This record gives sequence, C-alpha cells and structure tokens, in this order.
Amino acid sequence: MRKLNITVWDETQGPMGVYPKGVYQAIADFLEDSNEFGKIRTATQPQPEHGLSQDLLDDTDVLVWWAHIHHSTVDDAIVERVWRRVMDGMGLILLHSAHGAKIFTKLVGTPTDVLRWRESGELERVWTIDRSHPITAGLPEYFDIPVSEMYGEHFGIPTPDELLFISWHEGGEVFRSGCTFKRGHGKIFFFAPGHETYPIYYMPEVKQIIINGIKWAAPLPLTPITHGHSPDSPQAKHNKLDKSS
Repeated sequence: MRKLNITVWDETQGPMGVYPKGVYQAIADFLEDSNEFGKIRTATQPQPEHGLSQDLLDDTDVLVWWAHIHHSTVDDAIVERVWRRVMDGMGLILLHSAHGAKIFTKLVGTPTDVLRWRESGELERVWTIDRSHPITAGLPEYFDIPVSEMYGEHFGIPTPDELLFISWHEGGEVFRSGCTFKRGHGKIFFFAPGHETYPIYYMPEVKQIIINGIKWAAPLPLTPITHGHSPDSPQAKHNKLDKSS
C-alpha cells in the first residue's frame, strides 16, 4: 500500500520561539521520525507561489497548515488552488492560529477568526471528548500543556461534523480545540494548541494527534460515476421490460 505524501506549510521561513529550524520543520521532523509516511515536504509563504505549486499539491495527500498572523497576505489564487484540491479529496490539517486562515474561512463559510484570546503562558488541559475516533486513538482521557496560549469561546465556526477535543484554561475559559469537517471529497481537522513560543509540538500527545489526524484525513478512493445503468443491471432489465410491455 502506498504511503501518504505530506506537505507541511508555514507562513514563516526561519526560527520561531523554541523552534530553531521553524515550526514547520519541527513538525516535518517528527513526521519523518514516525516512519509512517512517504514524502515529507515543507513549503513556506515567502517562496514563489507560497511554495504551493499545482504540481506539489497534486502530489500531496494531506496538507498540514500552520499559521500565525499573516493570513491576509496569502494570495487568493493560492487559496483557491488549495480549496480545489481539498474539494477533490486532499486532506487538510489546520494548526493553531490557522483558525484565521483564508482557506479555513473559505471552506467552512464563516469568519473563523472570531474567538477570545490571551497570551499568558497558563495551563491548558485538553479533554478527549470522543474516545472512539481514529484521531483520538492512543490518547488519554485528558492531558495537560503546562504553558499555552489561551483560545476561548465563542469560536466563530459552524457546528463541527465531529468534536474531538475541548480545552480548559486556568482563567476558566473553554474552547473547541479539536474538530473535523468534510467539504467536497476532502476531510479537514482543526487542532488549536501549538503557539510558536511554547514547546507544544515536542509533546508526545500532540505529535500523536497530528499523526492520527493525517491518517484520518487521507484521501479515499472515489466511487466511479456512471451515467445510466449497465445493460446487465437489475434497473436496466426492469426498464427494458417496462418498454416491451
């Protein structure tokens, strides 16, 4: 069975916080270390076409999208290109501040940057809501992130297809921090924890969630579309009898 080709996209191109090679490379590194995937490639916003050429996207099974503050400068033509690939079946994993990404808004149809926010380095407890879902496989009932950025409700997304994680913060806020959507033939997973100044992407639980999310979002073979019925199908035989009677 062919292994999945993954592209990790980041709006930056250099070190950020505790990630000396960038957030995107930290994610790509643990995906490589897992030995569960095929090609692991990275792309960044400063590159031509934001690193997301049509050829690259056509060879990508799942796109991992990390973003922070430069959502408005992403070219609309590239957003359209990614949108079409998702509609055709490419999986999309949206991480942390990618809640405000143009591609998320376009896919779900609401202003996804509506939420409460505070960067205070407080405890975040991530509760696993659906323990039977493939994305939550191997996860505990909850796990703690010692220092994290606070995202809180209300979150301006439509009702998710599936709610997998809810986060509680020391200030008392809660947030739908892990949820899924299906659009066209593509599957989308949003996971909120992952601020660039905290070592969240080094945590085993977070790594497992992203790996599980990629597997879940993998494209599935599409059922061929047939126009009409084959000559030997029951419906075709029934139609033939109707015409002869």
